[in-house]
Amino acid sequence: MRISKIFILLFSLTCFAQHSDFKDIDFKKADSIAKNYEGASLENLPVLTYNLTRTLETDVEKFRAIYTWISTNIENDYSSYLKISNKRKRLVNKRQAYLQWNTGITPKVFKTLLKDRKTACTGYAYLVKEMANLAGFKCNIINGYGRTPTLLLDESSAANHSWNSIEIDNKWYLCDATWSAGQTIIDNGIPRFEPNYFDGYFLAEPKLFAKNHFPSNSNETPAIHKDSLKSFMAGPVIYKDAFSASILPVLPINMHTTINKGESVSFSLKLPIYFTGEIQLVINKGGVQYSPNPIINRADNELCLTQVFEKKGLYDVHITIDSKLITTYVIKVK
Repeated sequence: MRISKIFILLFSLTCFAQHSDFKDIDFKKADSIAKNYEGASLENLPVLTYNLTRTLETDVEKFRAIYTWISTNIENDYSSYLKISNKRKRLVNKRQAYLQWNTGITPKVFKTLLKDRKTACTGYAYLVKEMANLAGFKCNIINGYGRTPTLLLDESSAANHSWNSIEIDNKWYLCDATWSAGQTIIDNGIPRFEPNYFDGYFLAEPKLFAKNHFPSNSNETPAIHKDSLKSFMAGPVIYKDAFSASILPVLPINMHTTINKGESVSFSLKLPIYFTGEIQLVINKGGVQYSPNPIINRADNELCLTQVFEKKGLYDVHITIDSKLITTYVIKVK
């Protein structure tokens, strides 16, 4: 990626803040209120929004109650996701037709959501926007690309995901209620939603968020740039525990790196100021997994692990924090 492209991507993120702005806020009351209204009807959103927010003092707590309620009460509908995904693929090269369809599908998705309490990412994002607006927030839906460890995209892929930006205390934040809600497990070809609330995508760190979210077009970021999208697709796999620990993989920029035998690769991470976890490289080569002893250098909030690769072959290199996966790279040694 050229320096100019990096600058454009980083510049587009400077208008976003992150969860740590509210490190002194205790969200227990907001989460408790969301729990108290578990199973509440969606038929009257103004009443539900009022009930979730009326006793909370700060704006961030009010949005927290809304976000937590949505992420713990709505089921991810995999069949709806497949239908929307297939339609997006058919319209991937017909931008105007795609925009027209995307505008028209939202009310239909929302109608199904109200009836069945199931939805795909479009419905989650729409519900977050509707309830946030009812509570007095400015909130937008962002459509684009979402990469997961089991869903690696390429340049021919259609946009496949939706999330939100929200203004709180005159700052804009990013969140993804769909990915906070849980995951879909495929058992013998049959999808099953497994609810499991994950806090890491609530007001997420924007540079980390950009590692697995890329907007196709929105008010907040420039129109999609093919080279920037290509760089996004080429990035490393990022696991959700990176968000829990606020660990930002910095280098290598790309998931795949080719080197010569005897050369080294440096894996660089940006850490929280007071980080004390155990960081390890875990390497898999030909089905054999082992933990090497890389050279480790730490300066302020950045850590670098440098590993020499002495033999030819293909190496899957995982970085773990306290035995939890953070990111994965593939190193080809010639």
